Amino acid sequence: MTASARTPSRFLSKDHPRYKWVALSNTTLGMLMATINSSIVIISLPAIFQGIDLDPLEAGNISYLLWMLMGYMLVTAVLVVSFGRLGDIYGRVKIYNLGFVVFTVGSIALALDPFQSGAGAMWLIVWRLVQGVGGAMLFANSTAILTDAFPANRRGMALGINQVAAIAGSFIGLIVGGLLSVIDWRAVFFVSVPVGIIGTIWSYKSLHEVGARNPGKLDWPGNLAFAVGLTAVLAGITYGIQPYGDSSTGWGNPWVLTAIIGGIAVLALFVVIELRSKAPMFEMRLFRIRAFAMANLAGLLASVSRGGLQFMLIIWLQGIWLPLHGYAYEDTPLWAGIYLLPITIGFLIAGPLSGVLSDRFGARFFATFGLLLTAASFVALLLIPVDFEYWQFAIITGVSGIGSGMFGAPNRTAIMNSVPANQRGSASGMAGTVQNAGTSLSIGIFFSLMIVGLAATLPQTLHDGLIAHGVPDASAQQIASLPPVGSLFAAFLGYNPIQSLLGPSGVLDHLSPSNAAALTGQEFFPQLISGPFHSGLVVVFLAAAAMSVIAAVASFSRGKKYVHVEDSSVPTHQLTESQPR
Repeated sequence: MTASARTPSRFLSKDHPRYKWVALSNTTLGMLMATINSSIVIISLPAIFQGIDLDPLEAGNISYLLWMLMGYMLVTAVLVVSFGRLGDIYGRVKIYNLGFVVFTVGSIALALDPFQSGAGAMWLIVWRLVQGVGGAMLFANSTAILTDAFPANRRGMALGINQVAAIAGSFIGLIVGGLLSVIDWRAVFFVSVPVGIIGTIWSYKSLHEVGARNPGKLDWPGNLAFAVGLTAVLAGITYGIQPYGDSSTGWGNPWVLTAIIGGIAVLALFVVIELRSKAPMFEMRLFRIRAFAMANLAGLLASVSRGGLQFMLIIWLQGIWLPLHGYAYEDTPLWAGIYLLPITIGFLIAGPLSGVLSDRFGARFFATFGLLLTAASFVALLLIPVDFEYWQFAIITGVSGIGSGMFGAPNRTAIMNSVPANQRGSASGMAGTVQNAGTSLSIGIFFSLMIVGLAATLPQTLHDGLIAHGVPDASAQQIASLPPVGSLFAAFLGYNPIQSLLGPSGVLDHLSPSNAAALTGQEFFPQLISGPFHSGLVVVFLAAAAMSVIAAVASFSRGKKYVHVEDSSVPTHQLTESQPR
């Protein structure tokens, strides 16, 4: 090796043989940071709302709760395709690096929230949206940068590691959020600042443009139509969770229906605009490639079912299992994250391994079998009692993690291998949109299914339980008639649901000490809700299992191993197809 080859500039140059590992490590850090922050707030919400002196369960405050929870994912889902296209035009590294900057600025602003109550919540929501913009830039271009840096016969391994970071990050965020929120709620946001600063400096110094550009003008009509349409649909679904009138959910709310139907109509208009545009934001004709279309369909269904699993397991642990096993309600968010470790370990084992193997054998077997394994884990969760033995839960969730890991890396590799080199930014953006939109959809779909399931049985069960412990009939009737979303969110946030329902009314003050202690203890609500909750779980997990099976069918129908013919880095004998289908 020459002296010049040993210099730092040579080491970080784009033609150095180790450059691809620099790109892999940096983009994996970026994806890990972005996805950890998509879930870190879920566990930290009780500490955050306490820190800004706001009760999220009070009337009128539920919107703060939902936008704190959903805003980041919504913005990321909406903008990721646009930033993917900008990466194709101006350079993927350029947009990716800017994403680190925007994300870091948002993290600093979140940690320095100067306000309290509603104003403090609005500050956090706005800067979470800004953080989501940075996350979208990272999501949109990280896999495209890796696809540019690695030859096709090594991409599965690289994208496997990257995708494991992306998926496992959402579960790691639960643990990190639980640990940091015990220290101080601002630490939940401060933790991203040093990572963001280091990642920003590192990416600007080490990453270089090595991929094919696709110059052109920005498609403003397409961008606006996509942003308006998807925002309307996801916002409508967000508000569909909230009660409306006498209904336990808001799906009959005219504003919700208008947002969803209108959003779908605008998205249909977006397709028409893109098909007629000379420089489209997203090349819709890529969906003519069967490997690309089927992999994205499978990715959407898998993302929806995986998001439903995450939220239902959190509620199951925090609202029932942990209190029954002696954990105080305020400690349940932290321990829920810890007890979900098996699913993260499953991801970490299966993701890189299946990515490496898919380089050799193709994505179809690993992705399809992984989805079937995930579907089986949903069914297995229905076969264990609500108050399960932990080893049963650990094995089943570990298998679920392995299944998701087997699917994620090969599926993303198949998507990126199937498109022309100058469309990789847009393709990466579309895959990111599918993943993030699926998570947002899952919250609306599975929360609604659970709320409907609870509404059928919880009111009468709650009424009878309250009467049995001395609560006056009028008060018991009033509390039992409240929409079950309050109890569901209380359990989700690690609050004592009965304390939240009875405390403000002063009913507890007029009960005997023994009855008051029993109602607000750690066994009354978990035992009360176990039956209704399991009824809801049956609906939720059967729906998730059905989605996973349909996704497996789509994954299997993608065809044999496919690498786009324009990728000259692959020897011709490795190309099983020479033309897109």
